Amino acid sequence: MWTPGSCDPVRDWAESGIVALTGRAAGAPVVPPGRAASLARAHSAWIAEVTGGAVRVDGARLLCERAAFTGFRRAGSVSAGGACRLLRTADGWAAVSCARSDDPLLLAALACADLVDGDPWPAVSSWLAEHSGAELAERAELLGVAAWPVGPDREPAAPDRLGAPGGAVQRTPPNPRSVATAWQAGVSASLEPRPVAGLLVVDFSALWAGPLCAHLLGLAGARIVKVETPSRPDGARRGNTDFYGLLHGGHEAVQLDPTAPGDRAALAALVGAADIVIEASRPRALRGFGLDAARFVAEGATWLSITAGGRASNRVGFGDDVAAAAGLVAFDADGPMFVGDAIADPLTGLTAAALAMSVPRGGGGKLWDISMTDVVATTLDVTEGAAPQSYREGDCWMVESSTGAVEISGPQRRPARGPVAEPGRDTAALLSELGIVR
Repeated sequence: MWTPGSCDPVRDWAESGIVALTGRAAGAPVVPPGRAASLARAHSAWIAEVTGGAVRVDGARLLCERAAFTGFRRAGSVSAGGACRLLRTADGWAAVSCARSDDPLLLAALACADLVDGDPWPAVSSWLAEHSGAELAERAELLGVAAWPVGPDREPAAPDRLGAPGGAVQRTPPNPRSVATAWQAGVSASLEPRPVAGLLVVDFSALWAGPLCAHLLGLAGARIVKVETPSRPDGARRGNTDFYGLLHGGHEAVQLDPTAPGDRAALAALVGAADIVIEASRPRALRGFGLDAARFVAEGATWLSITAGGRASNRVGFGDDVAAAAGLVAFDADGPMFVGDAIADPLTGLTAAALAMSVPRGGGGKLWDISMTDVVATTLDVTEGAAPQSYREGDCWMVESSTGAVEISGPQRRPARGPVAEPGRDTAALLSELGIVR
């Protein structure tokens, strides 16, 4: 089992598959900064211990698991999935995503330009070259687009925005082992582990971070109910079928319309019956559904709120742009490069699962305000030196770590857990079982 004393950041990165996904398309793989892979292994070791060995995953390998299904490759300043780009601003660099169907028009509006042939990138690149990162951030928040200046210059995290159980986010860890050891010390001081087998988890999240959290809780024996609305099913259903099956296999699927009075009441009753709620929406959106996180937590349950920048922020973000905003990018002579594939998503999902498996000492509910940006920032040390260079040895890429040479692994996949439910398949049966009337 992984322990803090075994932390070797370079080895953890190389074995994770992330190094293989970092760098220019025609160049050598690049070791990223920070210790995200090591922290991921600390979280998975915690989960294995809490579950008595029932859930044994390699947290480091989870960070690039999607690429094992999709075949994504490293592409330098273009994200592995192709939807995000690193572009120059007047005072640095920015990460800009164009992932949703309405993003081209929104990005054209951000650049004060007309959309030409459906391609926003020329206009966005020209506008960014003449404007600062701060100007970009202001416009991006106003328009609701996922575009951020590249870190690491960020405000410190608020004390309640946690990147790991029991400890506030630290921007500059003092040594290579501090992230994992501070996290475990924090758990011992203020939290205690709890089994989740048999607990009811209501999952409102979509895409990757929240669903990965739900998946891990499901492996630990929790009952997972995925909730979607008729107008907004999980967009990941349109992605890689096998990867979606990995994260959602064996879960129940409920579909309710919060604009319909009967469904709205049923939604509130379902949340009231839950032990754990996972959501990835801005607070005002859920209040519009009639859901009150504070009341839920006051009754002793756990609420996991996953957002790009914390519940007090209105920023929109996805895994690639959020990681870059936190400062997790690799550099070469041509500028910054993306690290892995949307790495902020799996890192946050794994963190959220560890949080869900811990409760305050003395009992009571807990609202976890999980900022994806802060989770990534926790893993970075702005004072660290240059990463070692990878080199060829036969057909393999290698890198030297503090414990010797290590082969750079590619992404690896795990088998799916079970069949995937279509949206709403279990609505009637589940509500009937729980005595909820629509």
